[in-house]
Amino acid sequence: MATLYEDKRGLSRRDVLKRGTVGAALIVSGQAVICPDAAWAVEAQALKPETMATLIKLARDIYPHDRLADRFYAIAVKGQDQLAQKDPKHKTLVEEGVADLNKRAGPGGYTAIGWEKDRVAILHDIEKSAFFQAVRGDLVVSLYNQKEIWPIFGYEGESYSKGGYIHRGFNDLEWL
Repeated sequence: MATLYEDKRGLSRRDVLKRGTVGAALIVSGQAVICPDAAWAVEAQALKPETMATLIKLARDIYPHDRLADRFYAIAVKGQDQLAQKDPKHKTLVEEGVADLNKRAGPGGYTAIGWEKDRVAILHDIEKSAFFQAVRGDLVVSLYNQKEIWPIFGYEGESYSKGGYIHRGFNDLEWL
């Protein structure tokens, strides 16, 4: 009797650990965070590049979208670096917040935690902190205001310049 399916096993835990990462790896080099697999980089001006790499992972954990590439999260957290450049208090807030996050995460820090649910558990512990609120509050704007990602979500953009929604699908909820 022939089988209808081929018995292929996925990656075992051991395979994942041997490979070191699932998906694209972020490399910290000099003042930049680089993703060689996807050919993008973000340069840190005020914050440590390790801090930027942690913020990228943090951004993905706060606003998780499997269809978004890490580069969109890198663009979103770049605003934290720009703000830290202008405001020493903000720089201290972010650097100390990431240091606390890494301490809570244990050896290897926040980015070394392989399971999203374990990272999110740590985020629940700090969600009322000034650091978390500052980063989360900025991310909701800096991530979702990127016009390049709007088609991924099916969002057509603002409607005012096109005459509003009344005559352009006001009752059409397919994008939601």
